[in-house]
Formats: sequence, C-alpha cells, structure tokens
Amino acid sequence: MSSYKPHVIVLIGPTASGKTELAIEIAEYFKTHIHNIDSRQIYKSMDIGTAKPSKNQQKKIKHFLIDIEEPINPMNVKQFQKIAQESLKKEIKKNKLPFLVGGSGLYMNSITKGFFVPDVPPQKNLRKQLEELGQTKCWELLKTCDPISAKNINFADHIRTIRALEVFYVTGNPLSIQKSQKPPDWKILELGLDRDNLKERILQRTKNMFLSGIIDETKQIISQYGSELPMLETIGYREARNVLNDNLTIEKAIELTSTKTIQFSKRQKTWFRNKNNPIWLNNKNLLKDAIIKIESFLG
Repeated sequence: MSSYKPHVIVLIGPTASGKTELAIEIAEYFKTHIHNIDSRQIYKSMDIGTAKPSKNQQKKIKHFLIDIEEPINPMNVKQFQKIAQESLKKEIKKNKLPFLVGGSGLYMNSITKGFFVPDVPPQKNLRKQLEELGQTKCWELLKTCDPISAKNINFADHIRTIRALEVFYVTGNPLSIQKSQKPPDWKILELGLDRDNLKERILQRTKNMFLSGIIDETKQIISQYGSELPMLETIGYREARNVLNDNLTIEKAIELTSTKTIQFSKRQKTWFRNKNNPIWLNNKNLLKDAIIKIESFLG
C-alpha cells in the first residue's frame, strides 16, 4: 500500500497583503489552479467590497470556491467545508497541486486541520427571534452561554454570533466544546504573507474600493436582497449603505472602513500566529522566495 500523501500548498495573510496577485504568479509558475478560501468571496454580487479576483485574473488562472452562493443564503463553516473538500478531492484525483489561498482563518483551518463542527441545520424561527433581539443582546447571550465562542467571535460578526447561539439552543451544549479535529491525510506547506506597509496598503485599497464603485454595488445588492441583508454588515458595505442613507459622507465612510479594516487585519494576524504558525515569506522578493520554498517542499 502506497504511503504517498497529496501535497497541498496554502497561502494565508491579512486583508490587503496582496495574496491574490502573488497567488496568481505562483499558480502560473506551477501550472495549477487556486481554491479561494474567503468567507465573503463565496457570495455572488459581492465583488468590489470583498476584493474578489477580477474577471481577467480569473481568466488567467481558474479559481474555485468563488460565487458559489447568493448573499441571501448565508453559508456556515460546515457547509463550506464540505463543498471545499469535494472540490479539492477532484483536483487531487487529477494530479493537480491543490493551492488554497485566503484570509479567513476559521474557513481555512476547517479544511487543512479538519475541524468538525456540529451539523445543526438552520433554525428559521429561532434565527428570526435572534435577529429581532439585535446584535448587542445576542452578544450578551453568547457571553453567558458560550464565553469561549464569544471570545473567538468578533463582536460585530452578526452571522457567527447567531450561529453559535443556534447550536447552543438546539444541542444544549456550547459550540466551543463541540468542535473536534480530524486532519486530512495531506502533506501541507503553509506560507504566510504579511507587509511592513500593510496600513498604507489598506488605506489605498479602501480609497480604490470607493472609487471603483462599492456604493453602486451596495445599491444593486439592496435592490436585489433588501437593505436588511445580514451580509451588508460586512466592513465596507455597511459604510457604503450609510452613504446611500445619507448617514455618512464618502470621506467619512473611507475613514471608517479603513480603521475597521486595520483592526480586522490585526485580529487576522493574531489568529495566524496562534492557530497556524505559517512560514512567512521574505517581502524583498515574494515570488522567488515562494517558489524556492514550494520546490523544496515538493522535493
């Protein structure tokens, strides 16, 4: 019986660190595809605000796990994990080099570390009641019934807060104690991308986002799904919606989005240090360093 294990490459890093551009260069060099592991790029219509790879970039290199669901149908980690695993198995069967790229640590680790989460189906009535309570009260409830999850979930993350409460009320046990791990039988190289000038990159990307049409994109999403769509609580879309409602100027929206994105990037980096511990790439020549490390890994 062969002891060969599929080799899998992972590229993680905080938002605006340049993962998409570098990943395309790596994929071109190794003649492979990209599996995008991002908790927002999986939704259709959310392009500008999630910094989704452009149509030209997707033509250059095939990207999987993009535009797989409507924003009106929130996808939990368990659902994403299943779809991603099936997609990766197909690549492995074709003897391709699976290449996972993203900044969503929980979604990434559900695949690479095999996190198991309770298979609790959505509870429409319960969700409606929790939605009516509002995020602040839901957060307080979560701190009481599952303080560990409350510590790991960002206060503004409405979707994950409700999901954790949903699991608790359905099973009677906190989500945090129901998770377990069954790592896949892969040999994984985890590369990390970070930038010394990340703050400046975030500021510039936020400006570009508003110049490129996130306000019009948000207007289109609202016309399709309504202004109360939970996905519009995502950083950038929330501020764009406030501009449309005349609650913010564009300048203030850019400022707020930049500040919240910088805070989010800090939480991402903390996660990657504590939960992943990747091999960080040398910023002086990212592509060359990545190629050397991957070729050494592949033997």
